[in-house]
Amino acid sequence: MNAMSTPAQQILVTAFPGGPRLLADVGGTNARFALESAPGQVSHIHVLPGAEYPTLAAALQAYLAVPDVVAAAPAVRHGAIAIANPVTGDYVRMTNHHWEFSIEGMRQECGFEVLAVVNDFTALARSLPFLGEHKRQVGGGAAVAETPLGLIGAGTGLGVSGLIPGPSGWTALLSEGGHVSFSPVNETEVAILQFAWREFEHVSAERLMSGAGIELIYRALADHRKLPAEALTPAEIARRALAGDCALCDEAIETFCGMLGTIGANLAVTLGAQGGIYIGGGIVPKLGARFDRSCFRARFEAKGRFRQYLSGIPTFVITAEYPAFLGVSAILAERLAG
Repeated sequence: MNAMSTPAQQILVTAFPGGPRLLADVGGTNARFALESAPGQVSHIHVLPGAEYPTLAAALQAYLAVPDVVAAAPAVRHGAIAIANPVTGDYVRMTNHHWEFSIEGMRQECGFEVLAVVNDFTALARSLPFLGEHKRQVGGGAAVAETPLGLIGAGTGLGVSGLIPGPSGWTALLSEGGHVSFSPVNETEVAILQFAWREFEHVSAERLMSGAGIELIYRALADHRKLPAEALTPAEIARRALAGDCALCDEAIETFCGMLGTIGANLAVTLGAQGGIYIGGGIVPKLGARFDRSCFRARFEAKGRFRQYLSGIPTFVITAEYPAFLGVSAILAERLAG
């Protein structure tokens, strides 16, 4: 368990009538929990390994039983959870973890009056207007107010969403856009696609824009260049690329960044996302300056007759450590206000 609240945060003075609110971001490996005592005031962050708990309710109850959390919030009435899984009804069965549950059943079991459970990329999309300085622009362009925002994030898979402005606020899209068919734009990418077809009947964008995708790109490039491929993990490929130790690894990362540029541009023209395209997930933020100097932005703008349109759209890397908390906070606030 990783407690990240400071001593000064051990005693909360809540500005919410119902007391502190629970916020959670649940992935396939870890579940992250926090308390929100007032709008934007998040503390008592703990990270619990999912493998150590039989159910999400058990992990949630373990967090609420942590002594400093109990001292700050003896009773938590309202909560919101972002989860890396489609949420289409009351019953949730995680595709990358063994947890499954009824939202209403967990609400009752854990004693909440209101418990919202939403897809993690829906929550991440809702965080975009609140990121402030916790983003880094890559390339040019300037956001146009009151226009859609696009979101892509490569990690275990490829998450896609969008945020649409309306008279009553923002609406986040429930998208599975990571599963669109991959579209190559040059001969090398055609060769990569042909290599991937040997293993998969359908090659989605996610097959290549993910951790496993980096390893697949590396093996495909080795095959295309007629070079030996080592048995490397995605993390080792990225490490060697950043260290300058392996030209093939560097080409794999560069190819990944270029492909992501094209996919981001496709999302931008599909949504009319003149407010910007935001990049989350676990991979790109770790690439740091290597991503900034990659061909990502050039590929983002390389859309023929629509080059000028795309050159005006800004692209941002999300740098906030726990951006999903911002999104579930906004979703819970709206639920309670309604």
